[in-house]
Amino acid sequence: MRITDEFMRAVEQDGEWQTTQRTSGHVVDTYRARDLWKKIAEAAWACADPGLQYDSTINAWHTCPNTARINASNPCSEYMFLDDTACNLASLNLSKFMVETGTNAGDFDVEAVRYACRVWTVVLEISVLMAQFPSVEIARLSYKFRTLGLGYANLGTYFMLRGIPYDSDEAVAICGGITAIMTAASYAASAELAREHGPFPGYAPNRETMLRVIRNHRRAAYDVARGEYEGLSTPPRGIDQKTCPAYLLKAAQDEWDSALRTGEQHGYRNAQVTVIAPTGTIGLLMDCDTTGI
Repeated sequence: MRITDEFMRAVEQDGEWQTTQRTSGHVVDTYRARDLWKKIAEAAWACADPGLQYDSTINAWHTCPNTARINASNPCSEYMFLDDTACNLASLNLSKFMVETGTNAGDFDVEAVRYACRVWTVVLEISVLMAQFPSVEIARLSYKFRTLGLGYANLGTYFMLRGIPYDSDEAVAICGGITAIMTAASYAASAELAREHGPFPGYAPNRETMLRVIRNHRRAAYDVARGEYEGLSTPPRGIDQKTCPAYLLKAAQDEWDSALRTGEQHGYRNAQVTVIAPTGTIGLLMDCDTTGI
């Protein structure tokens, strides 16, 4: 179920909400927004459905809105992009990147994470050329936008090994730091690929919007004030500058500086580079104790 900022404002203000016909746009019924919101919450509690997608926020972070809007996701909901596109996935087992001995025991090996992200960005870029697609249109658009899906699994195991409560402020800050590093490292590698092979064919008409998204990612790494974000009615939760370990925070900020700087010069080879998939099946093959996020 996709809901908009307008619906959420109606919930906050205890206003009305009208449902409309999908084909004609005609109003069908008028409801109290909070009543609908309560039904959504109760249904999700009872059976885990409906899964919500925040349509306004999704499209505000869309790198290629000048081509078309995002209408839906794949069934697992990690991949959100243009209709009739596809994305090849890969995930890192985060527990394998934990330093086990020495003064930095328990930390992430940032250089190893960065190296793995760069290698897998290249691997997934190659996989775009090698993949088989179910239709000509999906193949055409996948070549045109070259979306990638690098992500991670076993974050929960990392926290268990560290003895960090999963939903604590420290865990949230560490999660933000490692996610930022991975995404930025992949975008930086994508920009270097663009320097050698050119940006993805759909980049030119979306250059300014994509760079705006990259700048907003960088701002989140620095946790800037709400008013400093571009084109967002709902600013993200930035990385907690006091709670995130200093080594992780600095690496995230440095990596986003690089991703933006290189992208401004050369563009990007890929319209998207990362996702966070459930990893329910591949996690079994990757020796994971916990899945995605």
